[in-house]
Amino acid sequence: MTRLGFLLDSDNCIGCHACTIACKSEHDVPLGVNRTWVKYIETGTFPNVARKFNVMRCNQCEDAPCMTICPTSALFRADNGVVDFQDDDCIGCKSCMNACPYDALYINPETNTAHKCNMCNHRLEVGLEPSCQIVCPTEAIKIGDLDDPTSEISIIIARDDVSVRAPEQNTQPKVFYRGADQASLDPTRTAIANDGMIWADTLRDPNGTRHPTVPVTLGKKPTDLNGVVARTAYTTSHQMTWKEKVSGYLVTKAVAAGVMMVAALLVLLGNADKQAAVGVVPALVAGVFLGLTGVLLVTDLKQPGRFHYLLTKGNWTSWLVKGAYILMAFAAVCGLWFFAGILDAQWALKVLAIPAVLGAGGTAGYTAYLFAQCEGRDLWQTPLLLPVLLAQAVTAGGATYAILDLFIDVPEPTAIRWVLLGGVTATAALIAIELSASGSRHVELAIETMTKGQYAKQFWWGGILLGLVIPAAAVVLALAVGMDSPALVAIASVAALVGMFAYEDAFVRAGQSVPLS
Repeated sequence: MTRLGFLLDSDNCIGCHACTIACKSEHDVPLGVNRTWVKYIETGTFPNVARKFNVMRCNQCEDAPCMTICPTSALFRADNGVVDFQDDDCIGCKSCMNACPYDALYINPETNTAHKCNMCNHRLEVGLEPSCQIVCPTEAIKIGDLDDPTSEISIIIARDDVSVRAPEQNTQPKVFYRGADQASLDPTRTAIANDGMIWADTLRDPNGTRHPTVPVTLGKKPTDLNGVVARTAYTTSHQMTWKEKVSGYLVTKAVAAGVMMVAALLVLLGNADKQAAVGVVPALVAGVFLGLTGVLLVTDLKQPGRFHYLLTKGNWTSWLVKGAYILMAFAAVCGLWFFAGILDAQWALKVLAIPAVLGAGGTAGYTAYLFAQCEGRDLWQTPLLLPVLLAQAVTAGGATYAILDLFIDVPEPTAIRWVLLGGVTATAALIAIELSASGSRHVELAIETMTKGQYAKQFWWGGILLGLVIPAAAVVLALAVGMDSPALVAIASVAALVGMFAYEDAFVRAGQSVPLS
């Protein structure tokens, strides 16, 4: 078994784009997306300036996070070490795009499946060289066996000073750069000037808003920015992959999990005899919101008709697959709870209370492990994500029951308000810790985008004021001041759920706002 890799000689690259054109021709790559492309950066201060070129592509990682997160093993390692893909197995979940620290994957608009550079593996298998290597006029692209010490690239790597992109991600990339400027390999060290770029403008999307991959340092001079030493003159744009449907699914499953947590608490407090409020309604609400969760997940796929591949072709290293089974197990518990409520089987509710809490915790929290597999998005790697999701589920459960209190006779209304206040307070404390903690440059830029940049209004006015401050104030008024108004608490509960979506949407989008290439 060989272990193929690339050597990209930036000292020899002239920025001619022959490799990009050859790649597009070889693989019929549509306009607007690229498997390989040439990035231009400009360094220095006039008149002592320079333009430098670097080829960008899949890094063929030894520890490939895209393979780990792919729920159907559509991304796999061939016998020669190449990370290849199988179109027929891809469901278009886009998780691989967030797992890749190099912006190397894209959704092919013609097939609605994930594609990337596979080193022209169909050519390698018959003894031919990749198309990009053949057309490069300066031989700046070389391929070879990294396990063969006599191969040309092994000799160059052993002899010369070479670099890899994002070594801190520990993916063990097999694409090496000779003579590359570090500012080109780390996009957070470059700024994009106000005048856009040559030949291509990635500053605005078709709707006229700022492009999601533009750094928050947009428009500032490199000398004004800490650590920024160059400007990007040409690169390709990479679209944001997870948006409002993913943000919405985080809220819907929080409601499903939270309402069952509170129902289990009410059972433990001796209210199993309340057939409607404890035995029937919470399971019904949880079932509806689990159904909405499934709808959001499936409709967010680029190949929704293949959603069943999660079960029939499931890759158990992916938390998408594990999450699907957790959701099904929780749905089964909710179903048993519903029938126990219909039959007024109080003993069954007491038996199901602990499984319901465990299933609710798994449903609310598994996304933390899924996001942790998205190694390209440092903001999502926070260890606080799991407790935040659990605290949000508690908030959602208290809020849901507070709203139900307007329509049915809910037991223990004071306890439910304390649950809501506890969830809101815990969420606020965890967010405050998260924002104050130090992290990587990616984390700092993402937090700046979320709190001071493009998503600041959504975060502060929606996520914090509407989602945390107003609900907390309303519950305190109800508990401490004696303003016992179910309507006031219910309105505040609606605000908590709307604010939760605003926060999650800002968090999801800000995590994808930092450029990776």
